[in-house]
Amino acid sequence: MPDSKHFAPPGPIGFGGAPLGNMFEEVPDDVAEATLAAAWDAGIRYFDTAPEYGPGISEHRFGHVLRNRPRDEFVLSTKVGRLLRADSSKGGKHGPFVKGLPFRVDYDYTADGVRRSIEDSLQRLGMARIDIAYIHDCAEDAHGDRWLEVFDTAMKGAAVALTQLREEGVIRAWGLGVNRVEPCVMAMERADPDVFLLAGRYSLLNQPALDTLFPRCQERGVHVVVGGPYNSGLIAGGKTFEYQEAPPDKVAARDRLAEIAKRHGVDLRAAALQFCAAHPVVASVIPGTKNPPRVQENMALMKQPIPADFWRELKQAGVLPEQVPTPA
Repeated sequence: MPDSKHFAPPGPIGFGGAPLGNMFEEVPDDVAEATLAAAWDAGIRYFDTAPEYGPGISEHRFGHVLRNRPRDEFVLSTKVGRLLRADSSKGGKHGPFVKGLPFRVDYDYTADGVRRSIEDSLQRLGMARIDIAYIHDCAEDAHGDRWLEVFDTAMKGAAVALTQLREEGVIRAWGLGVNRVEPCVMAMERADPDVFLLAGRYSLLNQPALDTLFPRCQERGVHVVVGGPYNSGLIAGGKTFEYQEAPPDKVAARDRLAEIAKRHGVDLRAAALQFCAAHPVVASVIPGTKNPPRVQENMALMKQPIPADFWRELKQAGVLPEQVPTPA
């Protein structure tokens, strides 16, 4: 990685906050608190959340735990582009998030919306600063055919405001938090982001970022945080890919990976985490976690020895591209 003025969160592993927003199922408050405390005790010092997660409950939970820790000892990121507005009719349900707080979620990528979003997040967190602000979901999967129009609004509004907030010292860095490569590439053409949170686009099963985004990041000294290293659970033995039922071709690809891993005595989850962390532009990997044992498990998986022959076979079999970096 070239020397860079751009700020990056610590790695190799961080903590992703979507599960503690009650994603797919309710997580009791005491379990959420214990999970965050376990992450801290395990040495994790990068924590990512968002207003959408809950909506709002993930930020509340992060603040409840982290504001009792020394503020200069951890990096905290949240997201902008959505504002929460009180709405009891929602019943705490938003997308995949269940039993959250009674707010509706409205998109707002304007400069004024971003400044309000930062202030609202600080209130929910109970903290005086966040370190990184990601422009959330200004991409095709969230906005369909309108995404280029939305992206343009985000570049003219959110990106300008966040650059000013960085210059003022209110935040240390900004970027995009998305599930698509294209807006990240375009953002570097129009602005000066520091770091991208990219989910599901660099994994053992899926590497569209490898030849498109990552070389540009290396040239510019821009960092990447990898979200979704298990592709929403499929690599870890689940049935979902990109938060939906996995298509047969992805299940077959996972099964082939698992077969090779078994032959080498490798835990496929360990391979997934370590693969993501091995690329030089990747600053941190943030698997989702809902309970304390899983935090400890992820930390152990990141350190688990993996034989070089495993990575060699993946390349020889055409499962991974020949040029992709793999762990030493």
